[in-house]
Amino acid sequence: MSGGTTDKGRERTFVLTGATGFLGGHLMAALLERGDRLVILGRRSKGISLDERISGYLDWFGLGNRRDRVETVESDFLRPLCGVSAERYEALRGGSWPIIHCASDTRFFELKRREITDANVHSLKGILGLAEDSRAPFFHYVSTAYAAGTGRFLCPESPGGSGEFANVYEETKARAERDIMAFCTRLSIPFTLIRPSIVYGDSRTGRSTRFNALYFHVKSLQFIRDIYLNDVRTNAGRKSREHGVSLDENGILHLPLRIFLPQRGSLNLVPIDYFVSASLAILDQAKAGFVYHVTSHDPKNLEELAAYCESFLKIKGIELHYGPSSGTVLSPPEALLDRFIEAYRPYLADMRSFDRAHTDQATGGLRVPGLTYENFKRCMDYAVAVNWGQRYKSSF
Repeated sequence: MSGGTTDKGRERTFVLTGATGFLGGHLMAALLERGDRLVILGRRSKGISLDERISGYLDWFGLGNRRDRVETVESDFLRPLCGVSAERYEALRGGSWPIIHCASDTRFFELKRREITDANVHSLKGILGLAEDSRAPFFHYVSTAYAAGTGRFLCPESPGGSGEFANVYEETKARAERDIMAFCTRLSIPFTLIRPSIVYGDSRTGRSTRFNALYFHVKSLQFIRDIYLNDVRTNAGRKSREHGVSLDENGILHLPLRIFLPQRGSLNLVPIDYFVSASLAILDQAKAGFVYHVTSHDPKNLEELAAYCESFLKIKGIELHYGPSSGTVLSPPEALLDRFIEAYRPYLADMRSFDRAHTDQATGGLRVPGLTYENFKRCMDYAVAVNWGQRYKSSF
């Protein structure tokens, strides 16, 4: 069964969740740009209504003129009828539209397990209930490639995961996949699982609305660099010299930083423009029950990324060490960086690869733009220009 229609000029309506997030926001923009209508379900945040948040996003995308093609519905999937009035719910169930479920809590921290599980697992009851009540023709779930689990080298395009996970985020996304598969299979609702790997900004423009994952490491290095640059410039470098840090005549900061990883791995990175193009193709060509890995054909090794960081930040001295690090005494800058990257360490030493036969078939073999230094710099220049997203705080 096909997940959509490719009829030219035919207007379609989708129910979309997570439109105020990174992936969902870009999908929202792409769907509107190609002429679709959207019913967006989501929550107010920090006193800002869903309608205001979506308007802010549309302005950021330059799509304020498409506002009339969007209906926003403030909702809570943990409450009966998705937290909306009986009248509003009746209107939703009468639409019988395909559902794209992007809403997710992407935090990794075990201390937040309850909130993450509520968002990623328990809230499914509401949105799946709507799929059942509205007889949704398709349920598309945006998961993560890492729901495949750890302890394997080649991850197949199949749901559920291996049972071993790097963190609560991966675990709950895999659990959500299993719940969706069981629910949709029981009720004969066609479904797909779209699994992106690590997504960064637009490879063409550098623009982004979120600055975690790849960006977090660069921001952390920038923070440490600036501590020592400030010491060199205002304190004659007294603290810096204690740790072998110095500034050369070309303005390059020699900053010895050993990064200890359990094994040599790579980062599977895709730009948001590829994620959007692949996802649109999947929505149009989807086959019921299929898993789609939206992942890179050519993962980036850590040595290359370290060199990119050094060039961008004008530093030297990053060393990657693989294997046990017990007993190693870290310098203060190394200890600080080690603490910053702890949550991401499994991805920096990742040896998994991802089967993507379903995705290549749906997209016609669309290739992922490579992360060259030029693309990397374009994305990081933009991140710095918007102060790593701080300028967006009041917008959405």
